[in-house]
Amino acid sequence: MNRKYLLSEHFGIKTDIVISSYDDHILVMATQIGAMGTILHARKEEGMAIHPTFSVSVIFGKRDEPMLVACARQLIEQISSSGSPRTLVLSLGLKDHSLDTLKTIVSSVTENRLW
Repeated sequence: MNRKYLLSEHFGIKTDIVISSYDDHILVMATQIGAMGTILHARKEEGMAIHPTFSVSVIFGKRDEPMLVACARQLIEQISSSGSPRTLVLSLGLKDHSLDTLKTIVSSVTENRLW
């Protein structure tokens, strides 16, 4: 297992990010509240389609936050496009659910990727 800890500050809000790589999945936790928050699961669908399709589901937490689902989709697309077959478990405990915050999280994770 590989793990990276990151600390980001965006608009004055401190965000702790942990990226852990396991044999079959990638775990990303980003928190501004010191708790796990909403937990999402994302994976590439196996099939014969020319263009890949991805499945993102909320395991626990806010189901009415489309930006959180978009964040998970961006990350699983990055993981998949690099050739990794692993799924993503994403935990987002955020005060600020803005597009800028989520873009910062995605870019921080992809810059420090463990897949």
